[in-house]
Amino acid sequence: MKSPSDKQHPSIALGISGSIAAYKSLYLARLLVEDGYRVHALLTRSARQFVTPLSLSVLTGHRAITNLWTASEAGADVSHVELAHAIDLLIIAPATADLLTRLAQGEASDPVSSVALSTQAIKLLAPAMEPAMWNADTTRASIEALQTKGWQIIAPTEGFLASGRSGVGRMSEPSDLFDAVKRALTPQDLAGIDLIVTAGPTREHIDPARYISNPSSGKMGLALAQRAAARGAKVTLIHGPVSSPIPRGLYKTVAIKSTYDLLTACETALKAGTDGFVMAAAPADFRPAVTSTQKTKKSDGDKSTLALESNPDILKTLLPLRRGVLTVGFAAESQDLERYATQKLQNKALDLIVGNYVGSSSQTGFASDTNEVWIYSRGSEALHIPLAPKAEVADQILNCLAEKLRRD
Repeated sequence: MKSPSDKQHPSIALGISGSIAAYKSLYLARLLVEDGYRVHALLTRSARQFVTPLSLSVLTGHRAITNLWTASEAGADVSHVELAHAIDLLIIAPATADLLTRLAQGEASDPVSSVALSTQAIKLLAPAMEPAMWNADTTRASIEALQTKGWQIIAPTEGFLASGRSGVGRMSEPSDLFDAVKRALTPQDLAGIDLIVTAGPTREHIDPARYISNPSSGKMGLALAQRAAARGAKVTLIHGPVSSPIPRGLYKTVAIKSTYDLLTACETALKAGTDGFVMAAAPADFRPAVTSTQKTKKSDGDKSTLALESNPDILKTLLPLRRGVLTVGFAAESQDLERYATQKLQNKALDLIVGNYVGSSSQTGFASDTNEVWIYSRGSEALHIPLAPKAEVADQILNCLAEKLRRD
């Protein structure tokens, strides 16, 4: 039996009250569990009209708490009293108008309100109700009272409601609630920092049907953008044709194709002002000397030669705009990583460079979900980050960036 006091992973209480939006909480529970959180579900009596305790128990791996006497039930994991002191975060989704009023008044008549009243954990509320109820004076007063008590409100959105009406009152989607939980549990050490992050490959077209590129998927750059935003940074993401979804919650995204597109987008972003520039994109070093406007044809026995010319070195070209901007470069090498990475660190006037090997393992480098890297900076020993998911590697890189920003 797992105990909520086990701090290997953050422990979350998911409170559910009686709204048709309760079905979304099943998806939220699944997202949280899949990401490693330990989730304990709490249901009001009316919530059981919409979702079953069994469904939540199966999804979370913990028996759902449905009344104030759950600890006496056979097979119960933990009582609401113990849970209130053990969790890292409480999210109530959905929160009805009735529950908001009871929470504001300090009632503790069910497991959800009881844990809410007694826990010292981070507390999030995701209301769901009819627009007229959301805009009612009593609801607004309850929201204001709860905010003064430290509750974070994830406001409902506008959309089609179960009543057939449309308006503001629809509970936020599970993916947005999941992001809110992650942000709430993440230290905001990059708050107030403007950051440009580039990600993915560039493509240099030979003709409308063919191009020169590389195997970059953009996963490392996307992880850096997502984790930086989660830690409070204002992130502008400039990305090529990446293979994964663009993270939510970014300040701005700019899609590019060619290396010249990337250079132009970076110039624009740097001129707008920034604190940090993370060049995780993998621009093509060469482009065709001539690009055909029509698809080129071949005949049997034909031999063709493709003339190439060098693309601009983006980091060197941008050096005048990078002065005073903490810049992180990347070096993907198949051999002599330290030598080539430290050369780039000096030659391109970088503050940090992240090096990794490519071609030697499917677990590192291009298109992988994991990576092993070395972080080099002038005057310091290399920091080795052993094989880990790219999100964890991204956090380690951002830790180095944050430390340098604090020192400078």
